[in-house]
Amino acid sequence: MLLRARVVLPISQSPIENGAVLISGNRIAQVGLWKSISAGNRCKTIDLGETILLPGFVNAHCHLDYTDMAGRIPPQKNFTDWIKLMLATKSEWSRSEYMESWRRGAAMLLRSGTTTVGDFEAVPELLPDILNSTPLRVISFLEMTGVKSRRAPAAILQEALDRIESFPKTFRAGLAPHAPYSTFPELIRLSARSAKKNHLPISIHVSESIQEFEMFARGRGVMFDWLRRGERDMSDCGRGSPVRHLERCGALNKNLIAVHVNYLAPGDAALLARRQVSVAHCPRSHFYFRHEKFPFEKLARAKVNVCFGTDSLATVYKTRKETVKLNMFEEMRAFAEIHPRAPAKRILEMATINGARALGLAGKIGELSKGAFADCVAIPFSGKISGAHEAALNHTGDVLTSLIGGKWAIAPGA
Repeated sequence: MLLRARVVLPISQSPIENGAVLISGNRIAQVGLWKSISAGNRCKTIDLGETILLPGFVNAHCHLDYTDMAGRIPPQKNFTDWIKLMLATKSEWSRSEYMESWRRGAAMLLRSGTTTVGDFEAVPELLPDILNSTPLRVISFLEMTGVKSRRAPAAILQEALDRIESFPKTFRAGLAPHAPYSTFPELIRLSARSAKKNHLPISIHVSESIQEFEMFARGRGVMFDWLRRGERDMSDCGRGSPVRHLERCGALNKNLIAVHVNYLAPGDAALLARRQVSVAHCPRSHFYFRHEKFPFEKLARAKVNVCFGTDSLATVYKTRKETVKLNMFEEMRAFAEIHPRAPAKRILEMATINGARALGLAGKIGELSKGAFADCVAIPFSGKISGAHEAALNHTGDVLTSLIGGKWAIAPGA
């Protein structure tokens, strides 16, 4: 199949005016000028017209099963109050509610240009029934806690590994010790070791709130007091930042996605870079919790791989009459508003090739290049090629088409 567009935006190279992408099976065979690729080529040709053809977005962190919680939990004064309300809301939900919420979230991502998502699965037993309900490329991170249940860390991890082993080979999975405050150090340590041994990605919420930062760095604060009352062993606190805590647990390495990382101690950014850890930033969630400004400049100077996630709609600010959706375009624009000096090209890289690198799929997704999976989307465009990056960043509404692994997820004209 040969696709032609007014502009092909490979992300990994310069925009191509009157460009084309040749697809063979589920991979990209060639990217370049239409006149060069089409000459003598007799395969099926689809002219996408006045459009930009670009790689599908890579959403490095999401909670699809919380989609229908949009607007149910108003912003709270502190993070621990939000956790309490979130736990209460979750306890009221049925299996079918989680399932429908997951499916609705997946449909939102598909319509808005995401082709790959790293999803935290709070209800992993649903996966066999729902993963085949979407054409999205899903990497399912199995969420693990253990503080409340007081189960042995080794047993919690083994249950997750057994579940992964039971999945069909086509399923992609990873490990997700939820966060330093909600797990024991031993669970993080064992998970990191197992992920490395079994070549699995691992993802952890870390340094999300100032309360978490104070708990680990100073051994005090609202979260520290709350968890101590719940009889959590607090001996791992007061010994440095949450990032340093993960370092002591042996969790900082290139297959780790550190989610949020909103608060850094001196030296944290350099440590993350040295260990080749990726950071998933969720701009709209960041705004919802009214965190201090995301330390993007510090991370960028240290050359940390920063990518985007949507988080869940439970942490997207919503007015009474407003409808909010999982949407990577919205995340990019929210980031651009707070970081106006960041070029559109760099923001698009964070939503594509940086996310691919974080998920261990560099060169395979998030770019239009020879050998990569044929994951691409098209949006309307009739301007000059010099404005293609800005146009992609500022696109609103659904994408016109979506191709995942060489198959139409949203066909032209659909």
